[in-house]
Amino acid sequence: MRGSRGLLLALAGAGLTLLAAGGAEALTRCQICHGKPTLSKTLPSGRVISLFVDEKQLKESVHAARACTDCHSDITAIPHKGEIKRVSCIRCHFKGNPVGAPQKDIYVEYAKSVHGVAAAAGNTKAPVCQDCHGNHNLRPPKDPTSQMNKAHIPETCGRCHLRVYGDYRESVHWKAFASGKADSAVCTDCHGEHTIRPHESPESSTYITRIPETCSRCHASVAVVGKYGIKTEQVATYGRSFHGIAIKYGGKTVANCASCHGVHDIRPSDDPKSAVHIENIPRTCGKCHTGANVNYAKGKIHVDPTKREAGLVYWVSLFFKWLTISVMVGLTAHIGLDLFRRFRRQGSAH
Repeated sequence: MRGSRGLLLALAGAGLTLLAAGGAEALTRCQICHGKPTLSKTLPSGRVISLFVDEKQLKESVHAARACTDCHSDITAIPHKGEIKRVSCIRCHFKGNPVGAPQKDIYVEYAKSVHGVAAAAGNTKAPVCQDCHGNHNLRPPKDPTSQMNKAHIPETCGRCHLRVYGDYRESVHWKAFASGKADSAVCTDCHGEHTIRPHESPESSTYITRIPETCSRCHASVAVVGKYGIKTEQVATYGRSFHGIAIKYGGKTVANCASCHGVHDIRPSDDPKSAVHIENIPRTCGKCHTGANVNYAKGKIHVDPTKREAGLVYWVSLFFKWLTISVMVGLTAHIGLDLFRRFRRQGSAH
């Protein structure tokens, strides 16, 4: 009781009108309460949330030079009363802002995203800026301790997408990343960041007809996967296949990369749990091709008809290539000889 009375006297005696206080001074005043690790609040749902602010983290964050009220703009004095509004990052983060925040239409992009649409519809579980970027511990993405650093993206997304996170942790992408291959894909490399759309949307990078394009950003790049000994021609061979040609012309029922390899739990082909392991290929192909049997596993996959290892496909392709050339040469010669004969006949007539 005596401690609470002393706290109130300290607050009142300080004349705590925050509008007149600078960043450091305002932080000192706010920390009278928010510097207590035990400070908390019980929500109507019964959930207890901490109101403790770690001053060390805040001073090391990108907002270290900002006053508390730069974000918590509805607080004008302490002790503050009433319900405090959730911080709106759009106060600073808009294109052309004068405070040096990233110059992008981030909020516009977010508002159109699957997260923004859900939040606008009243879904209280939909993530907002702070859920991904952090609150008082917010750091730039290049900082190894940032929640948005590439190394922490799966964990950050996994706080909501727990099952997907579990699948991803078993994938070839995560294992490669964990082994030090920083080029390996994490959530944002495939889904995007502020522009994430539901996979049913044609604007989504994971829409059925756009998946080959998304995968190709890494798998067609020698600079990204080539240095790890991963072949880069798979994207091109897929594009020349029946599946690739059909999807290029808008086919929505044909197989794309994810149809065969999986989504978040992609594994190497020699893993018995992989969808493209030789023993699992009949089942994988059978999702579309009813009655698929072991013969499906005997065929070559990602065939390049210009190379001899393609077997019969190479020879058939070569045959038709020369057949086409021979026919075109023959037709050209025939037309040329016919024209020569006509001109010669006309010359003889004169």
